[in-house]
Amino acid sequence: MLSIGELSRATGVKVPTIRYYEQAGLIEADERTEGNQRRYSKVGLERLRFIRHGRDLGLSLDAIRALVGLDPTDHATTHAIAREHLADIRDRMARLARLEAELKRIMAACDGGHDHECNILEAFADHGHCAQDH
Repeated sequence: MLSIGELSRATGVKVPTIRYYEQAGLIEADERTEGNQRRYSKVGLERLRFIRHGRDLGLSLDAIRALVGLDPTDHATTHAIAREHLADIRDRMARLARLEAELKRIMAACDGGHDHECNILEAFADHGHCAQDH
């Protein structure tokens, strides 16, 4: 059995985050000592590694909760969660590409030199003028 500190060191997940995952119902201590210290089994360790990897992949806690609650043979639901997450990633990438293009456009108007007027700050403040308008 592992203490919460040992679990933290083994997974790289901070102790307050482990406690948060407990409160969120994603992981639970297998037992508590007489001093009320949490103790985790190998199953808890593997669950926390799974949660950490899911978070590293950008999955929401709701998606991770759904995945840990699935029957391992429920491939259709697992695939649907992955497909939804991929669509979300693609949407974010498209928004970032638009932001990149707009920032390049703004910066092209000013080379950072002092021999002309630079309107970058004005462009940042101009909320009505964005990449979707072009």
